[in-house]
Amino acid sequence: MGRISEMYRRRNRSTAFYTISIVLGTVALSYGSICQTTGFGGQPVRAHGTSPTDDPAELAARLEPVTSAKRIRVTFSASVSDVLPWKFTPQQREVRVLPGETALAFYTATNNSAHDIIGVATYSVTPGQTAPYFSKIQCFCFEEQRLAAGETVDMPVFFYLDPDLLKDVNMRGVETVTLNYTFFKARYDDNGKFQSPPTS
Repeated sequence: MGRISEMYRRRNRSTAFYTISIVLGTVALSYGSICQTTGFGGQPVRAHGTSPTDDPAELAARLEPVTSAKRIRVTFSASVSDVLPWKFTPQQREVRVLPGETALAFYTATNNSAHDIIGVATYSVTPGQTAPYFSKIQCFCFEEQRLAAGETVDMPVFFYLDPDLLKDVNMRGVETVTLNYTFFKARYDDNGKFQSPPTS
C-alpha cells in the first residue's frame, strides 16, 4: 500500500513540475516576443518588411529619408559579461541619421582566451521611448558567435529610425539615441540545448 501511494505522490509531483515548467516557458516566450516586436524594456523592434508576411513596398517607403527633419545622433556602447574573456567595442562613437535613412555601424569582438568560446549578444536602446522606432535590418544579436582563441571579428549592424517617430509627441526633444550591446557567454542545459541570455 505504501509503495502505491509513494508512486502516486511521485507522479503528482512530476505532473506539477511539468505544468509549472510549461507556464514559466510560456511567460518567458511571451515576454521575449513583446520585447522584440513592441520595443518593451528598451528592446528595438525588428525592421518592418524583414519577415515574409510584410510588404517590401512598405519597407521601401519607410526607407525614404525625411530631409526636412533634424538629424538624430545615434551613439554606440558595448559591455561584456564578467565571465566572458572578450574585448568588445564599437568601431565608431556615433553617427547622425535622418528618420528613414539607413545606417551601417560596426562592433569589434576579440577572444582574449586560449580557448574557442561561443558568445551571444543582447541589445537595448535608450531613451526607452525610441525603442519602437529603432529598426534593425541586419544584426548579430541573439545569435551564437563562436570566436577561436585570439580571434578578432567585425560585427555589422544595419538599421534605420522609423519616420513614424516624427508623429510621436513623446519623441519631441529627443536628439540622441544610444544603442547598447552586451555579450554573454553562451550557456547550455544538461541536454546540450542553448539557453538564451537575459534580455534586459
